[in-house]
Amino acid sequence: MKEFFLSDCGNHENKVITSSFVVVSKQVKPKKTGEPYLALTLADRTGQVEAKMWDNVEDALDAFEQDDFLKVKGLLNKYKNRFQITIHKLRRLGESEIDFSDYLPKTTKDIGELWQTLATFVASFRDPHLKALVEAFMADPEIAEAYRNAPAAKTLHHAYIGGLLDHVVSLSRSCDLMCRNYPQINRDLLLTGAFLHDIGKIHELTYNRSFSYTTRGQLLGHMIIELEMLQAKLAQFPDFPEELKILVEHLIISHHGEYEFGSPKLPMFPEALMLHYLDNLDSKMESMRAHFEREASSEQPWTGYNSSLSRPLLNSAKFLEKKRPITADSSSASSSSASDTPTLETTSEPVPATTRQDKF
Repeated sequence: MKEFFLSDCGNHENKVITSSFVVVSKQVKPKKTGEPYLALTLADRTGQVEAKMWDNVEDALDAFEQDDFLKVKGLLNKYKNRFQITIHKLRRLGESEIDFSDYLPKTTKDIGELWQTLATFVASFRDPHLKALVEAFMADPEIAEAYRNAPAAKTLHHAYIGGLLDHVVSLSRSCDLMCRNYPQINRDLLLTGAFLHDIGKIHELTYNRSFSYTTRGQLLGHMIIELEMLQAKLAQFPDFPEELKILVEHLIISHHGEYEFGSPKLPMFPEALMLHYLDNLDSKMESMRAHFEREASSEQPWTGYNSSLSRPLLNSAKFLEKKRPITADSSSASSSSASDTPTLETTSEPVPATTRQDKF
């Protein structure tokens, strides 16, 4: 297992670290001199970090690709209030050196408890057809195992092992709560939509090495896969009402809500519209939470650009934090310290390696 994780950056600032990471992105860019440098995004299960390699780049250009695993030695410091690594050395890891659990993020919640919460919602259904349908999915050992482990997305939201289940349980709670305020909503139908709306992700995404799309997922997408899965399960229930089947199918194909977001149909009845908005809300709230967590070490209330939301984000909790009042003693001590200690500016330019020789 790795000894250094990105969540430990605060304890290793301005130190040379040696650790392993998965390559999230790889770019070759030109310096001002025209020579190439490497701009990488590295990750482990606790987060991501930007990394630059300025020297000896020619030897590293073809040594690895995106989604490979690297052992990296470099200086960890801050640039524009965010951690970065200036890489001194790197090498591609062999398969025998990789413990995938070090790199794939996983929910901190108890999977068994989440699954039981979902089962409790289904047990409360009054409609016997919808109850039997969802229970058939949950009783399928292959589907159940994948449902409990799959991420909900590749990058946008709940992108971690157990993310699909975490998302669906959160969404089901929101659906249950909203049904109390809108009694005209068919609760069982809405919750069935919540359970099925992303179930195709178990076949659309692969998550053994890193989060990526399967060939089937790339060519069909999760909604088409879900319709196929639904038809296969409905074959077990010849008396399932045709009208109810059409409503469930519409819940699946309309839940993205807009044509430009890949939805072949717009939501056309109350449960479909509510499913879309609550699903959208849950995914966006998780995207914000995860972004704040990734930049927890930053003292600034504003985050960097969030690509899934197309905007920077304001951490309102940090924004509202009040600074501690400065006492005369602490002010004096601060002034003395400032006058005796030279200021060190951190830049993105290369920093020489330390003289200490770590085993690489």
